[in-house]
Amino acid sequence: MKKQTFPHPKYNSLFIPDNIEETLALSRTTHLAIGAHQDDLEIFAYAAIEECYENDALWFGGVTVTDGGGSARTGPYGQFSDEEMKAVRHQEQINAAEMGQYSFQIQLGAPSSTIKDKAQAAQVVEQLTDILLRTQPTDLYLHNPADKHDSHIALLLRSIEAIHKLPPANRPKRIYGCEVWRDLDWVPDAFKIALPTNKHPGLARKLIDVFDSQISGGKNYTEATLGRRLANATFYQSHQTDSVDSLTFAIDLSPLIATPEIPITDLIQSLLSAFQKDVTQRIAAFD
Repeated sequence: MKKQTFPHPKYNSLFIPDNIEETLALSRTTHLAIGAHQDDLEIFAYAAIEECYENDALWFGGVTVTDGGGSARTGPYGQFSDEEMKAVRHQEQINAAEMGQYSFQIQLGAPSSTIKDKAQAAQVVEQLTDILLRTQPTDLYLHNPADKHDSHIALLLRSIEAIHKLPPANRPKRIYGCEVWRDLDWVPDAFKIALPTNKHPGLARKLIDVFDSQISGGKNYTEATLGRRLANATFYQSHQTDSVDSLTFAIDLSPLIATPEIPITDLIQSLLSAFQKDVTQRIAAFD
């Protein structure tokens, strides 16, 4: 499924599946996700992709920040150079955007090392600020602050920095921190957001299968991701039957934007404290 993507003076590359004019493709976006790697969006922001799929009133836009050159690789991709891997992963992300009917897919092509260094990340922050200003989504999906992948945490911080540069009236109304490299099942129910992901199970599978370089290259992300969503739905409520059979969890990051002086460490510490309290009180009640 080879699709043409175009070099872009601001964003490195831009792909618009339905070939609509760029300004409209960005401005019609209602749900935006910013992910570090090719396939991150399809894992953590699938709830948004699904909500917008085949819906002319809602549009999902994707931003992938890194170039994919540092990917782990074995099997048929074991001998690929970094440049070859970048090209493969770039194309896979384009294929996912077409399959998921995204409004657009931007790939910034930044090395992972760039976003991890705040001084070097100024251009990425500038690009993200520009994209956010042009899209002005109501819903924004980001990595979560409890993730254990360094690139994910670094990009979350760069994304928050970009949002803070926007006028308050232009900021997203809802901001979700979503699970990838560490799930959010541990967050007490009162503090986590359950996002249904059960409308298009075939699409959910296909969107992850697109990234063959990662799956054939040694990581079974398809079954792991779909299995996590099933487990989330099944174990979400112990005394209720399941209303859906697939869920992804997120936490509300809006307080970091509404009150910029709140450090991100304070937000995650409050969740850890709530988890500790829930566990210890439950034990104490029956001890």
